[in-house]
Amino acid sequence: MMQQAFRASIFHCLRDPGPHADNAAVEYLEDGLLIVENGVVAKIGAASELLTGLAQDTQVEDWSGKLIVPGLIDCHVHYAQLDIIASAGEQLLDWLNRYAYPAEAKFENADHAREVAGVFLDELLRNGTTTALVFATVFPQSVDAIFEAAAERNMRLIAGKVLMDRMCPETLSDDAESGYADSKSLIERWHGKGRLGYAITPRFALTSSEEQLAAAGRLAREYPDTWVHTHLAENKEEVNQIAGQFAWSRSYLDVYDHFGLLRDRSMFAHCLYLDADDREMMAKKGGAAAFCPTSNLFLGSGLFDLQSMSEAGVRVGLATDVGGGTSLSLLQTMSEAYKVLHLRGQSLPASRALYLATLGAAEALGLDGCIGNLAPGKEADFAVLDAGGSTITARRARSAASIDELLFALIFLGDDRNIAATYLQGQRATN
Repeated sequence: MMQQAFRASIFHCLRDPGPHADNAAVEYLEDGLLIVENGVVAKIGAASELLTGLAQDTQVEDWSGKLIVPGLIDCHVHYAQLDIIASAGEQLLDWLNRYAYPAEAKFENADHAREVAGVFLDELLRNGTTTALVFATVFPQSVDAIFEAAAERNMRLIAGKVLMDRMCPETLSDDAESGYADSKSLIERWHGKGRLGYAITPRFALTSSEEQLAAAGRLAREYPDTWVHTHLAENKEEVNQIAGQFAWSRSYLDVYDHFGLLRDRSMFAHCLYLDADDREMMAKKGGAAAFCPTSNLFLGSGLFDLQSMSEAGVRVGLATDVGGGTSLSLLQTMSEAYKVLHLRGQSLPASRALYLATLGAAEALGLDGCIGNLAPGKEADFAVLDAGGSTITARRARSAASIDELLFALIFLGDDRNIAATYLQGQRATN
């Protein structure tokens, strides 16, 4: 048995702290010890109580003065759009044609895909992100590349081949039959291999024929433990075009439901323009929403309504949505989420912001049995936050009167400089 121990302040969520920051929903250890055995959390508690029980040969990594939190989880991000992050914003559909599609066309080249995949995952790890749900491109080799890179790093990662057979460049178009066959082959090759999972990935209903959506639904039935990953109700023009393309449907979400794509392990990015019936149906059938504040602001798409989603019982996780999103840092994404909700008259305490990027995200992905917090039995994925990572955060930390105030300041002022280290199953994954 391999035993490791990590000493630091420790903060994690036990359940949703809610808009009023329920202190009973979190655990904070000012001088804590995290004990890991064979990559899994064995014990967590006060250092004064646990140190004496360690095996004599156990090495203690001392991060005193810093804060251990669970590994951050990104519920929606496009690795193939890494090189177009911060491209002068337009509305969604124009932005896709001008920036996203040309960037994705380059991933027909497997060497290019492998190079970008490695840089992308290293950037995630540098920002404390240990799990991600990732869009690849229409090219199967782009899926192979991101899975290969994740396996090399022992990251927990979910990805899939984009399905897109209409309203897109010919170079990025597949068809219902080839999309089904390619996806099936990738599922058989990668799903459940180590810490990897496959997501059936229609880009969004606007770029798929009814035949292709039906084929995606067939895959979802044949492989019920895969994920479904797509976009939903991000932009008003998009929603209006969906209503015209699928005139028989009650709503945008109804299109996905009709083809069997609304179920447990379905993750829908954005969800800005849903009504009460949509939210009720999503909750009832197990779908979850990815809250993408930086891209929603950057592309002028709209403001996410967390309160209505939570009241309906819809699970929600936070997402960077790079390249429409403007940062791979989930700390910065939390700060933008606070601002979005503030504009809606809703509150987002620091503990709930962290919840949305850890345990809440794990619940949204159906992975809370193995990741999301540092409870015994969970995989030991975690990040070490350092308030001294920059001059401004160090200065602000000196005047923080509580852990809530410190965490809030790190969310608003922090970035990759404040991630001292990232660990995957107890093994350090960053220099």
